[in-house]
Amino acid sequence: MKKNYASFFTILFSLAAFGQQIDNGSMENWDNLGSNDEEPSNWNSFMNASGGLSLFASKQVGQSTDIRSGASGMYSARVFSKSTIGIIANGNLTLGRINMGSSTPSSTSNYNYTVTGNSDFSQQLNSTPDSIVFWVKYNNSSSSDLARIKAIIHDDYDYVDPMTSESEQHVVADAALNFESTNGSWVRKSVPFDYVGPSTTPEYILVTFTTNMIPGGGSNGDEIFIDDVELIYSTSGLADFSNKHWVAYNESGLFFSNNFESDAIFQVFSMAGTLIYSGTRGQLSGMNLNQGMYLITNNIDSFKVVAH
Repeated sequence: MKKNYASFFTILFSLAAFGQQIDNGSMENWDNLGSNDEEPSNWNSFMNASGGLSLFASKQVGQSTDIRSGASGMYSARVFSKSTIGIIANGNLTLGRINMGSSTPSSTSNYNYTVTGNSDFSQQLNSTPDSIVFWVKYNNSSSSDLARIKAIIHDDYDYVDPMTSESEQHVVADAALNFESTNGSWVRKSVPFDYVGPSTTPEYILVTFTTNMIPGGGSNGDEIFIDDVELIYSTSGLADFSNKHWVAYNESGLFFSNNFESDAIFQVFSMAGTLIYSGTRGQLSGMNLNQGMYLITNNIDSFKVVAH
């Protein structure tokens, strides 16, 4: 036990404490308050869209004091759908820029995209987070409607979402979740990144929240409140992307990449250095941990995970 304890702290202090984060994920900073152009800093809506129909854009995001109990900040972002020129425009909030190219919601002329040459419409990210988490309250008019988050980590390219054939080769990782009404409550969501490639050079992240997973599929007045968008790192963002061995944690518990040997033994340590669990990948997969930070090692690789 003494040997394990010493190894734990040797590994722990070789890791950085924090990974790179999204600017203003807390939704505390705002631009143009009180105007139709009101937006959380670093995030964009229809009001600064490109495209031939951008003249018909209307305000669909605003600062809100509706926050969860115990929140450290004062504000959230309220994103809402609206009937515009006779069609339902889903609420849309993104780190990139919206293109309004067609009055047909499902048209490929409507998309969000990273503008790598403009920091107002792009978020740089050169690390490899394990998951993206956020707090949300979603109110919908129909119980069958689902809101959506989509996050794409990509290389130095003006990536387009929904993905085009040209954009596909620039993907490093993606994370997506369609989620139902939260019944008037604030809920914390966690979405793991899938490092699908083919690119292996993370340089930007494009995140989009929409009030409905189907373009034009929602109802007038659907709304999502968004707060505290955060990236979670299993190795503090310092992992070598070429290493396909990783351990992470989401709402379903611990999960491991398939690249580990099936009989490899893992040890789960608390931050105090106490050995909590030991077992194979199969035995530990899906295990729920108390909220906090843990170190997991198989005596070859070590991974820091955050249970939330």
